[in-house]
Amino acid sequence: MSYVITDACIDVLDRSCVEECPVDCIYPGARMAYIHPDECVDCGKCMPACPSDAIHWEYKMPPELEPFVAANAEFVAEHGLSGGAGDDVTDADHPIVAERQPG
Repeated sequence: MSYVITDACIDVLDRSCVEECPVDCIYPGARMAYIHPDECVDCGKCMPACPSDAIHWEYKMPPELEPFVAANAEFVAEHGLSGGAGDDVTDADHPIVAERQPG
């Protein structure tokens, strides 16, 4: 995995990152988007596109946001998401998102 979407995306879900991703590896959930760790090609185009600074490079992840590394990978695996996000929207989220109250 190269880039990870974190808590700043919760209830924002702007999707600017989805438009910038050349390999369609960003999958929207109900309240947050997730990057597929095996599909990301580490181009970094998503990071400056995000208006809420929710995307971080995995290897420079702030310690308090490290749980989102696993959350992104677990979410796409659990929902069988692969082959390009396109317009696929999952009406669920990882438990790390679900436990946070809507802002």
